[in-house]
Amino acid sequence: MINRIGVGLCLRRLVVGVCLLSPFCSVAEPVPLKKAVELALQHSTLSAIADADQQHALESYRELHDNYIPQVTVGSGLGKSWGYPLSLEGSAPSLFNVTAQSAVFNPALRESLRAAQAEYQASSSQIKNQRSAVIQDTVLSYAELNKWEQRVMRLREEESAAQKFEQAMADRVKEGVDSPLESTKARLATARTRLRVAEAEGSADVLREHLSKLTGLTASGIETSADSIPAFPEVHQDEDLPSSAERSSPAVSSAVEHARAQYLRARAEHRALLPALDFAAQYALLATFNNYDQFFQPHSFQANNATIGVAIRFPFLNASQRARAQAADADAVKAKRQADAAKNQVSEETLKRQRSVRQMQAAQEVAQLEYEIAKANLDAVQTKVDAGTATIKDLGESRSQLSEHYIALQDTTFELERARVGLMRSTGDLEKWINGAN
Repeated sequence: MINRIGVGLCLRRLVVGVCLLSPFCSVAEPVPLKKAVELALQHSTLSAIADADQQHALESYRELHDNYIPQVTVGSGLGKSWGYPLSLEGSAPSLFNVTAQSAVFNPALRESLRAAQAEYQASSSQIKNQRSAVIQDTVLSYAELNKWEQRVMRLREEESAAQKFEQAMADRVKEGVDSPLESTKARLATARTRLRVAEAEGSADVLREHLSKLTGLTASGIETSADSIPAFPEVHQDEDLPSSAERSSPAVSSAVEHARAQYLRARAEHRALLPALDFAAQYALLATFNNYDQFFQPHSFQANNATIGVAIRFPFLNASQRARAQAADADAVKAKRQADAAKNQVSEETLKRQRSVRQMQAAQEVAQLEYEIAKANLDAVQTKVDAGTATIKDLGESRSQLSEHYIALQDTTFELERARVGLMRSTGDLEKWINGAN
């Protein structure tokens, strides 16, 4: 007897040791919502695209700003001359040359710089918008996965109860107490439960895969924790949330800044018709084999030559530039109308979500009361079955009704959460809500 106990202990220790070392025996630890959001923000492709757009806007601004820094070019215009020394690509043939040029006074360039700054601000707002989109996607996916996980556990229990009920009805049919139709109904109830289990497990697997793509975690290692989801703030229907959303919405800010950039670009196109002044300088080392000494005053040739000064341009007649400026005006008007449309859309969606929260709260209350009634009815039927005043068939029907109301309550609760999350994103409170999570 003692030897058997010793062998049993050794076997259990061996199994535990293998499970601890094997990844297949490890149990996934729940991932808190806040941690999932942090990982999603780090791995988000949308955020990476927005960051690239912002970097592009910054470099575009630098490209324009660097026009005020002299651009120096070093080169050579080597070539043999026959007759008069003609230019090579606009410069005199030379052994070595250096040119420098920069903008000094250019009204069009100045407005273009301001437009680039506005585009950079628009890209910054777009990053905030993409960030809130990633948070919303992660929160809703996490909450929905939590719903399906809870439903799977509940349906597993119901599946076991349905199988027992099916067996009991089969026995009653054999005994001649009930008709074969009742056995078929019991089998149908079991089949429906299996279908719901398959649906719940399939939906959970899809959401785990989606969260895996968002967070970088393995799908099999993702498990939710209902306690990590913070309580939702109270929504007051008398608050002017649409106006608040217009002021805080990154999408609106991005549209407004883009409209401002288009307006400044239009001004730049108009100011391209104004005078401009550039700094210019050039040095060239000339050679005698280019015939300079033959076509200029004798004995006046010198190898080292330099020029420094300013180039002034007075646009006098440029019909194509005027047409380009008019086209830019049309783009500015379009961008302004798009910004107004973005404001209206955010305002309308916020009001819709605000009212949807009230509607879903009422629907959740109805679903909660129906579930409580169904649960009380199941308890009452169970008491009657124990007392012999009700049949197993009545008990099965009560359990089926309770399952239906439980699923309805879960779905209604999630839709309420979806409406609240969308409303918090509209008002700019979503990230604050996440930071309050455990």
